[in-house]
Amino acid sequence: MNAELVLDARNAVGESPVWLPSEQALYWVDIPARKLYRWQAASGRVDHWTAPEMIGCIAPRADGGWLCAMESGLFQMQTGEGGLLEGTRVATVAHSRRGMRFNDGRCDRQGRFRAGTMLMDMAPGLPVGALYSYESSGELKPIVSGLVVPNGLAFSPDGRTMYLSDSHPQVQRIWAFNYDTETGATSGRRLFVDMMPLPGRPDGAAVDEDGCYWICGNDAGVIHRFTPAGKLDRSLRVPVRKPAMCAFGGPGLDTLYVTSIRPDNVDLSDQPLAGGLFALRPGVRGLPEPACIP
Repeated sequence: MNAELVLDARNAVGESPVWLPSEQALYWVDIPARKLYRWQAASGRVDHWTAPEMIGCIAPRADGGWLCAMESGLFQMQTGEGGLLEGTRVATVAHSRRGMRFNDGRCDRQGRFRAGTMLMDMAPGLPVGALYSYESSGELKPIVSGLVVPNGLAFSPDGRTMYLSDSHPQVQRIWAFNYDTETGATSGRRLFVDMMPLPGRPDGAAVDEDGCYWICGNDAGVIHRFTPAGKLDRSLRVPVRKPAMCAFGGPGLDTLYVTSIRPDNVDLSDQPLAGGLFALRPGVRGLPEPACIP
């Protein structure tokens, strides 16, 4: 199966793709560039807006606009005039040290937002990150701690299983948790997949309507599909080494969109499309991305 180039975006770190059915458009971010992108499927038009801080991940809001997890906390943002992303901070995060930001995140099936934090300097491999829940009180509550680079957050179709990975080279594991759909509480953490023996580090993820878990194999140029039992079902290739996150979209939710990373100071002659947006048609359908309930 060949990956189709949707856009030669040249993103430094393309992340958090979200398909918005109401617009038939894909949104995603370039973290270091502080940009939110939109690609409209029918016309191919591309727009982007610049935020005041780096955006780790986004979630559509039920009342319009976006919830953006950035460096200092969560922001309610709107796409404004002049290419600016405008809004207000609604929750401040108490990072354990300086030089941290939010990374991967999304809403659960009930519309409750969860996102993880990381130290931007990955070299020390310090487990100072955490997965936070955005509470109805407006506070951020840590629910999983001891993470280096939290990634791969996703929920099973019934919402009762939460998946979470750590993509740091020293970790490379994916866990599954029991998830209480009434309260949002997690329990029963267990190893879902050890990615150490497999190609790629576990980055961003999506779940299809069969309950299978798709995750980008960063550094290996593959997207893996695992069954709910944690068995590797298939691996699809993309023409770049660093796919970052995948999301289902298109009118039938049967296209798997993949964002990627364009690293600095690296010979890209064998992957000139690094940082691009790609599309795969894997023969399965995804699930609508839940909107964040205010």
